[in-house]
Amino acid sequence: MEVEDCRKGTKVLLDNNPYNIEDAEFMKPGKGRAIYRFRFRNLMDGSSLERTYHSGEKLQEANITTREGQFLYREGDHFVFMHTDTFEQYLINETQLGNKQFYLKEGMIITTLFLSDRPLDITLPIFIETTVTKSDIATRTDTVTAQMKRATLATGLELDVPVFIKEGDTLKIDTRTGNYVERVVTKK
Repeated sequence: MEVEDCRKGTKVLLDNNPYNIEDAEFMKPGKGRAIYRFRFRNLMDGSSLERTYHSGEKLQEANITTREGQFLYREGDHFVFMHTDTFEQYLINETQLGNKQFYLKEGMIITTLFLSDRPLDITLPIFIETTVTKSDIATRTDTVTAQMKRATLATGLELDVPVFIKEGDTLKIDTRTGNYVERVVTKK
């Protein structure tokens, strides 16, 4: 693949490791060839790396596929998923998932990125609904800004929520930012 065809989000192989292009910058000096500066994120360990290329150079495109999967359970520092078509199970370790582990609920449908047959990363639904297992006691003070307090969710995620949230409430959370969106009202 020509370096000119690389964009943000393109998956490439560098030194036989899969990388995602996080940032791409193009510069055309007055004389000479164009310069492309890329910031890469390693899909295996999350480390980042910056490299500069000139126009005409080539990068090896990574053979990345996506498959729908279902989160089954956690086993030690690994998370067990199942391919929804073939029912094959596969493991992804805690370090590969990073903060995404705090949004996983048993039975949740996700999309998994694979390099050959090796799972690399998952894509979560944009919003999840989960219950509050613990919340701090809020103190009321005179203030103009919105009052917030810390709460722990059933998935282990800790975040700031409005003071009216109590233990047992079901909340809608944005998985992209980790922020509280709204309280979900369950009809009885």
